[in-house]
Amino acid sequence: MLNLEKDKLRDIPGWEKNAPVPICMGGDYRALTFCCKPGYSLTFGFKCRRDSTLAELGLSQEDFVRIKEDFSIENNWDSDIVCFGSISYCCMRRGGCSRRDLALEKKYPELSEEERMKLYFTKKRNLSKRILLEVKNPELKEKITQLLDLCE
Repeated sequence: MLNLEKDKLRDIPGWEKNAPVPICMGGDYRALTFCCKPGYSLTFGFKCRRDSTLAELGLSQEDFVRIKEDFSIENNWDSDIVCFGSISYCCMRRGGCSRRDLALEKKYPELSEEERMKLYFTKKRNLSKRILLEVKNPELKEKITQLLDLCE
């Protein structure tokens, strides 16, 4: 049975009570949805667990980029406002991210800020499912199945 630490979960709109904290803060595999694009230097690179987590799952950086960029195209999330050119690489910050929030406002002007954030986190939950469905490490099948259930 999957045992998730309560301090590694967040209650956010569109995901509710079991959203993972970011990978660099100890979040589970679902948190890859909040990770940025490989190949760029990071301010907090020493904390980044993206690449080691991808390796554990049997996913390459190229797989990760393909999944996120396909999702971005399907959801019209490409944007020259945000880092890495796509909202699919944006973070979890509930307190706001000026670039992400502006990009969301431009994409969804008819929605209130609250509705935009709920839509954003719902889509990030869906992206998380997409990433988990591509996991290639057979030893993690049971754990991935349980995490996918949490995404429903």
